[in-house]
Amino acid sequence: MFRAWLSRYNGAMRLALKLHPDSTSAAASSVEVEVTRPQESALSLLLSYVVIGKTSGLRLPSIVTPARADELWRHTCFEAFLSVPSHAGYYEFNFSPSTQWAAYRFSDYRAGMAAFEIEPPKIDVTSTAENYMLRASLGLKQLDLPHGARLGLSAVIEETDGNKSCWALAHALGKPDFHRADCFTHEFS
Repeated sequence: MFRAWLSRYNGAMRLALKLHPDSTSAAASSVEVEVTRPQESALSLLLSYVVIGKTSGLRLPSIVTPARADELWRHTCFEAFLSVPSHAGYYEFNFSPSTQWAAYRFSDYRAGMAAFEIEPPKIDVTSTAENYMLRASLGLKQLDLPHGARLGLSAVIEETDGNKSCWALAHALGKPDFHRADCFTHEFS
């Protein structure tokens, strides 16, 4: 089974996201995500998304008071999907550079979407001329995730000229679609 990983250390794993074949990006040369399960709490997940490139070319919303918001994917947005292979349903989490966030539960592929109540994730952002980092701490208490759950990671990167590129651990054939089960490639244990 495909497992995209670059390195593993101290309980963290750094994963490289791939640019969708139909996408281009002048601002981002690569996107990586470090996935950490803090030892003090097996019921949380720390996701550190790093965009490497020319951050001056990224369109990033202003930071606002953290709150739930819909349609964050229309602009620069970082996403995580969690699923169990034997079930059709899955969860989607969106994290915006504005510190807004969203959480949804789906009963099947793009069906039965409902807001999912979670403890608001803690989102921090930092930026230099060469990289942009969004770190999201996500509580998992409300999720019933058995061993073997799958994690899909993705990002929509919007540039100052309006171009949007799609990045994910894996891409299915056709147009970008982060909801496809074959994009949830990282085993979450």
